[in-house]
Amino acid sequence: MGKYFGTDGFRGEANVDLTVDHAFRIGRYLGWYFSRDHKASVVIGKDTRRSSYMFESALCAGLTASGADAYLLHVTSTPSVSYITRADDFDCGIMISASHNPYHDNGIKLINSDGEKMEEDFLLGIEAYLDSNDELPYAKDDAIGRTVDYAAGRNRYIGYLISLATRSYKGRKIGLDCANGSTWQMAKSVFDALGADTYVIANKPDGLNINVDCGSTHLDNLKKFVVENGLEVGFAFDGDADRCLAVDEKGNEINGDHIMYVCAKYMKEKGKLGDSKVVTTVMSNMGLYKALDELGIGYEKTAVGDKYVAENMRQNGHLLGGEQSGHIIFGRLATTGDGLMTAIKVMEAITETKESLCNLASGMTMYPQVLKNVVVTDKDETLNCEEVKAAVKKAEDELGSDGRILLRKSGTEPLLRVMAEATTHELCEEKVDAIIEAMRSAGKLIKVK
Repeated sequence: MGKYFGTDGFRGEANVDLTVDHAFRIGRYLGWYFSRDHKASVVIGKDTRRSSYMFESALCAGLTASGADAYLLHVTSTPSVSYITRADDFDCGIMISASHNPYHDNGIKLINSDGEKMEEDFLLGIEAYLDSNDELPYAKDDAIGRTVDYAAGRNRYIGYLISLATRSYKGRKIGLDCANGSTWQMAKSVFDALGADTYVIANKPDGLNINVDCGSTHLDNLKKFVVENGLEVGFAFDGDADRCLAVDEKGNEINGDHIMYVCAKYMKEKGKLGDSKVVTTVMSNMGLYKALDELGIGYEKTAVGDKYVAENMRQNGHLLGGEQSGHIIFGRLATTGDGLMTAIKVMEAITETKESLCNLASGMTMYPQVLKNVVVTDKDETLNCEEVKAAVKKAEDELGSDGRILLRKSGTEPLLRVMAEATTHELCEEKVDAIIEAMRSAGKLIKVK
């Protein structure tokens, strides 16, 4: 992780941590880098935050000033940018979004020509330029770039999603929580085209209400909506729609681990999984691993971030992976997490098996899990503090094979995350609090968020 770019792009408060000048200079660098030996083209998408329009203009100015053409998908999802970047041979893609963060934050995610998260070395080159006083050459005359309306690319992505469905959803009552974000128009279009009786909430963005009490991080409204309207299933997306969580017909939360279990089981039963393993992060629940063991399905664990899941899948040819938070990747269909695609694949399992989502997910039991975010004086010093390491080892020894402890740095925020899994919620709380107390007594703790 660099100075500006974390595991999921350059993210921070708009015009405080991430400024218009940053966006302009990133555009200048991208335009210069990719235009060195040909006329470069870069595709840009954004979510519904008020500041996304500002950053879009700044990026376009930088790109075109350096000689690249900027193609605008307008309000769209991160996975659509990934798809169009690789399908239409763009030099790179840019998504303007802070995902599940509140509206006052924003971010710039860079995608390479293969539709994958941009390589670390390339990002370090941009960071060096941002911190320098270097001046890049400006394009002149007919070498100056142009800005192109490319809404047709977004429509083509929607067509691709629709093509993935194996059956019509006619007569099926499906709820969608669009988080007042990227899917506010796209999601209903997809499910209407597939014949569903579509019920939608959080689809009235005003630039300030993205993720507010809605979307994949706030499921209470969708749970109530599904039960009150007698819906078969509900899907909740985050601000840029690379995540999807679900709610079953009884109003139960179906998280990313459940979704990976449901899809892995279905794929194995249909002969679509082969020898492929399920790729998870270290944050996945022990209950998932025990359920996969019972099915005879292997798995691998990566660092937190769908970027690392995707790298593992690509290197090893695995077909399914993701995160508990709802980033789910289908290896032959996409190179990044895709919320709408995930919803379609879950519906495939429901329609083909003729089972309810509640029944499909019932084979996996979640272990209680407690995670607390703590602000400390220094993340690395705290992780290497002997008193803290001793507290972690003591908790691990006491839990044995019936639980686990995870202490890690956030990839997108200045935090340490302390997580415990155990047989009871009370035991999780006890172990997490003991580790936080060790941080406090060692003089490392600033506050618990």
